[in-house]
Amino acid sequence: MTDNSAAIDIPVIRAKRESQFGLMWRRFKRHRLALVSLWIVIAFYLVALLAEFLAPADPAAYSARYTYAPPQGIQFFSTNEDGSWQFFPHVNGYATEIDPKAMRRTFVLDPEVEIPVQFFVPSDPYRLAGVIPMSVKFIGVTEARAPFFVLGADRLGRDLLSRLIHGTRISLSIGLAGVTLSLFFGIIIGGFAGYYGGWFDSAVMRVVEFIRSMPTIPLWLGLAAALPKDWSALQTYFAITIILSLIGWTELARVVRGRFLSLRTEDFVTAAQLDGASDWRIITRHMVPSFMSHIIAAATLAIPGMILAETALSFLGLGLQAPIVSWGTLLQDAQNIRTLASAPWLLTPGICVVVIILSMNFFGDGLRDAADPHGR
Repeated sequence: MTDNSAAIDIPVIRAKRESQFGLMWRRFKRHRLALVSLWIVIAFYLVALLAEFLAPADPAAYSARYTYAPPQGIQFFSTNEDGSWQFFPHVNGYATEIDPKAMRRTFVLDPEVEIPVQFFVPSDPYRLAGVIPMSVKFIGVTEARAPFFVLGADRLGRDLLSRLIHGTRISLSIGLAGVTLSLFFGIIIGGFAGYYGGWFDSAVMRVVEFIRSMPTIPLWLGLAAALPKDWSALQTYFAITIILSLIGWTELARVVRGRFLSLRTEDFVTAAQLDGASDWRIITRHMVPSFMSHIIAAATLAIPGMILAETALSFLGLGLQAPIVSWGTLLQDAQNIRTLASAPWLLTPGICVVVIILSMNFFGDGLRDAADPHGR
C-alpha cells in the first residue's frame, strides 16, 4: 500500500552560539549607569579627535582687550520689535564697568548688542588631527573681530573653550598611551613571571612590591623634576607618558601573574605543550585570550589614574608646561584665590576631570561585572 500523504517539514533547531564579547556586551547593557558613562567617554574622545574642528579659535590666540571676559551664553532666539520671536543664534556683546572697590575694569554682558553666531563658519586653513586639510569650524561668529568666549577668557584674553578642547586631546591621549605601555609591560612581565615561576617570579614580585611601597606623588614629582628643562614640549609629553607607564604597570602585572599561576596547570595548556607549541604561542594564543576581558576591564579602570597623575603633575608645575595645553596646565590659572573670586569659570577644566574620571570608573565597573563569569 502506497502512502500518498504529504511529507511534513520538521524545522531544524540550530543552537545559537554567542561569542565571549557578545555575552559581555549583553550583560553590560543591563548596567544603565555604565552604559551612560560609555557614551560620555565616547563623546570626550570624539572631542579630542576633532579638536581643531570643534575649537572656535586658536588656543594660543590672545586679546589683551578681553582679559578675564565672562562667558557668553549662546542664545538661539531673538525678540523682534513687534515682540515676536525668531530663530537667531547669537551671543551678547560686552560692556565695561569700573569696580568702585577694586578700581579695575570689569566686563558685563550687554543685552542690547547681539553678535550673530554661525555653524560651519569659514576659518583659516588648518589640518584636522594634523592630517586632513580643512578651512571650516563647527561654530563661530560671522564678524572677524567680534568677541566669542562661550566659557569665558583667561588672564591673557584667550578663549577658554578652545583651550579646553585642545587640552582634552592631550590629557586623554596621555591616559591611553600610558595604559597601552602599562598593558605591554604588565602582560609581558607578569605573564612570564606566572608562567615560569621560580627565581624570576620572586625577583619580579620583589620589584613590584618595592615600587608599590613608594609614595606615589613624591615619586611622580621626583621623576618629573628630573626632566631636562631644555626639552621641547613634545619630548616632555612623551617623557611624562613613559614615567606614568613605568609606575602603572605593577598592579596589572600582579593580576596577570596570579591568573597565569592558576592557568598553567589547566588541561588546555597541557594539551598545547604536548602538541609542541612554543612558550610564546601558549602565552599569547591560549592563556592571555582566556582572560582578555579582565585585562580590558583593568585597563579601563587604570586610565583615570593616568589622567589624574598628569593633571596633578601639570597643576604643580612639574609636568607638561606651556605651550602644551592640558587640563593640568589650564588649572594652573586657578591656583590664585583672587583670580577665582573674579573668574570662577577657570575651574571648568576641573569639572571636566571629575566628569571623565567618574564616567571611566562607572564604565570600568560595568565592564568588570560583565566580564565576571560568576556574575549574574
